[in-house]
Amino acid sequence: MSLDLLVDEYLSTLAVERGYSSKTVEAYAVDLKDFLSFLEGQGVLDPKEIIPAHILLFLSDMRKRGLVEETIARKLSALRGFFSFLVLEHGLSENPLTLIEGPRPRRKIPLVLSVEEVKRLLEAPDTSSPLGLRDRAMLELCYSSGLRVSELVSLLVFDTNIQVGYVKVRGKGAKERLVPMGEYAKEALDLYLKKGRPRLLRNNDEAHVFLNKRGRPLTRQRFWQIIKEYALKAGLSFRITPHVLRHSFATHLLERGADLRTVQMLLGHASLSTTQIYTHVQAETLRRVHALYHPRG
Repeated sequence: MSLDLLVDEYLSTLAVERGYSSKTVEAYAVDLKDFLSFLEGQGVLDPKEIIPAHILLFLSDMRKRGLVEETIARKLSALRGFFSFLVLEHGLSENPLTLIEGPRPRRKIPLVLSVEEVKRLLEAPDTSSPLGLRDRAMLELCYSSGLRVSELVSLLVFDTNIQVGYVKVRGKGAKERLVPMGEYAKEALDLYLKKGRPRLLRNNDEAHVFLNKRGRPLTRQRFWQIIKEYALKAGLSFRITPHVLRHSFATHLLERGADLRTVQMLLGHASLSTTQIYTHVQAETLRRVHALYHPRG
């Protein structure tokens, strides 16, 4: 079987059997096609011909093209998965990446808002209109429950339980989890569902919670625009994205004594190591405070 067909089969396995999102599969496709293009230039068409030297040459080629370490590490990760698949499913005798170490990307400390900055952002919408009620509910829920933007816009009406105070979200890999809501989020969502959403609704069969002015489900891209608009209105000069509220949610919980494992469950992280980035956020915050206020800082 040709390398092109093997890559297509692997991508299909990621999507169908492992439940990877379309966005993730597309990223893998770009990285693997890049490698296939490189191999074609080397005259290599058979996966059995690929040896560690080809991987090292590909590494060198990526650096010559000016790719940053994070991108190189991501592409090597895609290759490791692909060749592991070939070993397990197609009898490839050896994974050519076994002894090759790629660059370890430096983890960036995510931007986190202060509690006062979050308050200004959440209070920016004008709740005298249906769209303002919607936006307030979305911002409150995003911060209160730490939802990803994809989880927020895909939320369905029957996934919400305001009386008990939780939402059921579908995270990465179609995994479901129950996430509690705070009192402010419950109040804002209740008000929107009672007074805002009915005025936006055009089709009674529409199940999505958050609708645009035409009564259709709000898109991820539109919510990104909305949060930027409110950030400017709130006087926040730095770049605000939906993920900044998620980062702030996790950091503020840890600062107030929540344990890392609980925060991991709330965020829907598969691995605790992903959640541990927020301990670095705390450490960086403490360092800045120390430098600012200590007499010999």
